[in-house]
Amino acid sequence: MTDLEEKLIDWTKEITQFNFPRWEELPDFDLYMDQVLNLIDNYLYVFKPEKQDKIITASMVNNYVKLDLIPAPIKKRYNKKHLAYLIAISVLKQVLTISEVKEGITYQASVSGIREAYDLFCTEQEAALSAIASHIEMNKNQPLPLMPNNTEIENLVVRTSCIAVASKITTQKVLVFVKNNKSNTEKNNMKNEL
Repeated sequence: MTDLEEKLIDWTKEITQFNFPRWEELPDFDLYMDQVLNLIDNYLYVFKPEKQDKIITASMVNNYVKLDLIPAPIKKRYNKKHLAYLIAISVLKQVLTISEVKEGITYQASVSGIREAYDLFCTEQEAALSAIASHIEMNKNQPLPLMPNNTEIENLVVRTSCIAVASKITTQKVLVFVKNNKSNTEKNNMKNEL
């Protein structure tokens, strides 16, 4: 097994063990902007191709408020509902335009309510990550289906967007591993030449 394959398999273990905080697990108290940014960055660590990348910034949050994508903060404080929106937006914006994210969130919330829509998003994204990981792991007999047969039309938007996100972050991670592997090989070759 190559070094690249080992790193990729280790990463698949990380994404299959990843869990989003469900609605009931989100903080029940109000947070300031810097607390929100740190919390979301910690929650969504698997969605960053490189550890130093930021998944969300204060200016992004301010723009989401201006675009009416999330409710305005109350006295510069953000609550559980804000966090749920920001988590979903931060993940989905990787594969959808902001207007598509807004339309998708609005649609899913109208079908099942904001709490249920958020928890559904979490479940679907975890399932998509596990499915992608099962296709990468070499020792699995039967990989999980990327699109389960029981997809209901009401959940099609969230399910397919979650599959797209899982595919995108996998592609990014493979490219990071390839780049780092190439860089390490070049460094070793230079040392050997000296």
